[in-house]
Amino acid sequence: MTGPVPVGDPSDPRLADYIRLTDVHLRRSLEAEHGLFMAEGEKVIRRALQAGYPARSMLVTPERLASVVSLAEVSGVPLYVVPMEVAERLTGFRVHRGALAAMNRTPLPSVCQVLAGDGTGPARRLVVLEDLVDHGNVGAIFRCAAALGVDAVILSPRCADPLYRRAIKVSMGAVFAIPYARLTDWRGGLAELRAAGFRLLALTPDQSAVPISPAALSDRTGLLLGTEGDGLSARWLSEADEAVCIPMRPGARAAGVDSLNVVAAAAIACHVLAG
Repeated sequence: MTGPVPVGDPSDPRLADYIRLTDVHLRRSLEAEHGLFMAEGEKVIRRALQAGYPARSMLVTPERLASVVSLAEVSGVPLYVVPMEVAERLTGFRVHRGALAAMNRTPLPSVCQVLAGDGTGPARRLVVLEDLVDHGNVGAIFRCAAALGVDAVILSPRCADPLYRRAIKVSMGAVFAIPYARLTDWRGGLAELRAAGFRLLALTPDQSAVPISPAALSDRTGLLLGTEGDGLSARWLSEADEAVCIPMRPGARAAGVDSLNVVAAAAIACHVLAG
């Protein structure tokens, strides 16, 4: 790297990694094709680098140049400096944090590798997400899991990408702090977890289920969480060892509250799971 590179044209091919970041369909295709993802903001970029993800390039507005120039120098990648209006035209949104980095993905570990742990011992506490398609919810759950000491996250095949820009942003980089893997088989994938010794608890809003508590945990426990609204599929509910719920106060249903959203429920359940 020879220093910051001013760029004034949003169609400059050197900025191709950053095009139309709000277009979900385009970004899924482009990021999969090139094996990249976006990190937004100096703190998140720093955490991605510390987690071992190689940078491809960085883009910054003049106001935030000082905050990332050292990161670009250490990484040895181009640092493109663009006016705020150019960044907005290029990306499709106002880049409030003033800095973006195009990062290379690394190979995703297998479920078996994640369950084996990181060398300090096998994973004992898992969060298992079935078909959550909202990137913000996925990012927030990763943040809860990382903050509360869950060992790993397992995703169903159709679950949203934790390395999509919004998921990373909402998680504040927690997606880099906790191991995760993706099941290759939705129908039979839970059998792999059970074969590894995990007791599977299905979190449900059904108040007839057993209240979640430390007494429901075993040496290795996996918490199953379903998508907002529909919850877990009938198959995963039937595959679980036990259905558990977060008890609601008496009268909550009469007040129009019959359940928590999936992120709030995940935070409470992760607290119990990690305790």
